[in-house]
Amino acid sequence: MRMVDLIEKKRDGLELTTEEISFVIDGYTKGTIPDYQMSAFTMAVYFKGMTKHEQADFTMAMVQSGDTIDLSGIQGIKVDKHSTGGVGDTTTLVLAPLVASVGVPVAKMSGRGLGHTGGTIDKLESVSGFHVEITNDEFIQLVNQNKVAVIGQSGNLTPADKKLYSLRDVTATVNSIPLIASSIMSKKIAAGADAIVLDVKTGAGAFMKDLEDAKELAKTMVDIGNNVGRNTMAIISDMSQPLGFAIGNALEVKEAIDTLKGNGPADLRELCLVLGSQMVLLAKKAKSIEEARSLLEESIRNGKALETFKTFLASQGGDASVVDSTDKLPKAKYQIELEAQTDGYISEMIADSIGTVAMLLGAGRATKDSTIDLAVGLVLRKKIGDKVSKGESLVTIHSNFEEIDEIKKKLLESITITQNAVTAPTLIIDKIS
Repeated sequence: MRMVDLIEKKRDGLELTTEEISFVIDGYTKGTIPDYQMSAFTMAVYFKGMTKHEQADFTMAMVQSGDTIDLSGIQGIKVDKHSTGGVGDTTTLVLAPLVASVGVPVAKMSGRGLGHTGGTIDKLESVSGFHVEITNDEFIQLVNQNKVAVIGQSGNLTPADKKLYSLRDVTATVNSIPLIASSIMSKKIAAGADAIVLDVKTGAGAFMKDLEDAKELAKTMVDIGNNVGRNTMAIISDMSQPLGFAIGNALEVKEAIDTLKGNGPADLRELCLVLGSQMVLLAKKAKSIEEARSLLEESIRNGKALETFKTFLASQGGDASVVDSTDKLPKAKYQIELEAQTDGYISEMIADSIGTVAMLLGAGRATKDSTIDLAVGLVLRKKIGDKVSKGESLVTIHSNFEEIDEIKKKLLESITITQNAVTAPTLIIDKIS
């Protein structure tokens, strides 16, 4: 078998066999296939796409290129959730304890974030003492005991994907839906889940800004999951504005606690209930989506979800008293209000621009070596569709430096106020199963 023949075959739009795809991924991972040939191959995929069989084979070849997590020691159906990212995306912090509180095992492998704010682990480390440096045996034991635990990503999970993503990044082939879908799904499958719920974002703050592209990506990932034996479904949700109010690590932990208490932002609560209901249904803890949602709502009302969060934090070394006293979370030195310059209605909040401001404050990483400031970030006081008066606060800026004129300028450029009333965007756009 020669790589040049497989490049030619894919260039001409023909379907590769399972063995041919394994040859490509295995050879590239081991270094016997050079970058220049893999670049040609990914460009051929970019233009010609992949069939459902090719996508499933390509994904599984990347899964098999490294370690996989064996979760068979955990009782019950393990359901994982993946979000394609966004601004203020606090869902995992709420979903993990909420879904666990109704008996669904949540064995979460998470990473640290590049971009607007930290990843799930960075956010959780806002809680003093919390850590994810636990062994696989401890991880499995905690999930069996508490129904929820979080561990850091394995260093050798899907090495083919890591190598391939770096190549795609410099060869203009990142925006290939088959390659994006295989990249995401390979990591989810290697992490050992039995079933997967996907939250695919669309809008200005999302990776897939176009709705049709988001739908195509969601359908491709659902097809891959189901073709390799993982029960998979997707929700398409709006990211034209930040989710919830908080953008920043400790600020998002506080917002997650508020949501588990039943006092969180309406959009964050609703998305968590929609995604959580699907997780409960896939785990066979409810017979209908309505029953699943009812279980979750009751768990918030009776305090069980909040207690599960406390237990989860304490079991991984965290100071669970922050749940009752959120003042113990890291706090920025300055809290400065951004005032509206005119009366009217919020018509646009450019999510990715607002996220960039949070990163400039120190809430996120510009590079892998950047240090995150867990205390800083933004808390929105208004969302799209809200009425606002001149001088009223649009955003509370949590900063550890006092001179923030440039920050204010960038925020004002990201928020549009019009004279006419505006309808808030639809949060849940579609469901693909």
